[in-house]
Amino acid sequence: MRYQFSNTELTHQIRRNQIAQTCQANRARSRKRRVLTSDDLKHLVVDEDHEMIYCYVPKVACTNWKRVMMVLTGRGKYTDPMEIPANEAHVSSNLKTLNQYSIPEINHRLKNYLKFMFVREPFERLVSAYRNKFTRRYNTSFHKRYGTKIVRRQRKNATQEALVKGDDVKFEEFVGYLIDPYTQKEEPFNEHWETVSSLCHPCHIHYNLIGKYETLQEDASYILHLAGVGDYITFPTYAKSTRTTDEMTAQFFQNISAAFQTKLFNLYKLDFVMFNYSVPSYLKLA
Repeated sequence: MRYQFSNTELTHQIRRNQIAQTCQANRARSRKRRVLTSDDLKHLVVDEDHEMIYCYVPKVACTNWKRVMMVLTGRGKYTDPMEIPANEAHVSSNLKTLNQYSIPEINHRLKNYLKFMFVREPFERLVSAYRNKFTRRYNTSFHKRYGTKIVRRQRKNATQEALVKGDDVKFEEFVGYLIDPYTQKEEPFNEHWETVSSLCHPCHIHYNLIGKYETLQEDASYILHLAGVGDYITFPTYAKSTRTTDEMTAQFFQNISAAFQTKLFNLYKLDFVMFNYSVPSYLKLA
């Protein structure tokens, strides 16, 4: 078993080094020093029984990871992650997050628990979020909360219906909204399109393992093995035919101007560099 994972150990060491180097370079450039607040820890799911902390990133297999964490923390309530309905996995009271602890308890867990997160190619994740939140008829809460705002700001001569419903946001309008400096001044990005570096704070929290969506099964097996639960829990296999691919992402970017693409890339640049994703070949930078 030990030999089988030696390459994986090396891979995770390389990923940790890449984060450390990026954080160091970033600190050298930035005068700002940040201290984590309780609000910064709300994405860190805690499993007391197996001493694990998982930082969830929406659109990076987080539903299945939350299901797995519910099995691990449920003390026998669940045995099969796929028995848990997706909407139940997202009920916040079903899992405990690090911001619910006292400061000494937080520090103890950050120091001693196995900490992991999963990342994905930033623009693929962004297109996945757009497709899920703005092109599915059932996501009316997102249409009302964000769609109407995006239409109002980004669309000239919008119809009254579009302004009320917000259910037909174009990808270009979504990008326009993201790169508009006023957007982040008004409120933080929604977690579905917030950068991974802002959700999980890898410059402040030293993760033991950084899994990638591209090697999801392999990385998930390794993490479950390290947690000592690999023999009785298997990470659900991904068989979704509608999932967002690199080719699909390239198509979405076809009609986005080079100026917009450049601004968008700059917003997510830290994630690209920190998690070692190369600049997409389809990108036109101004």
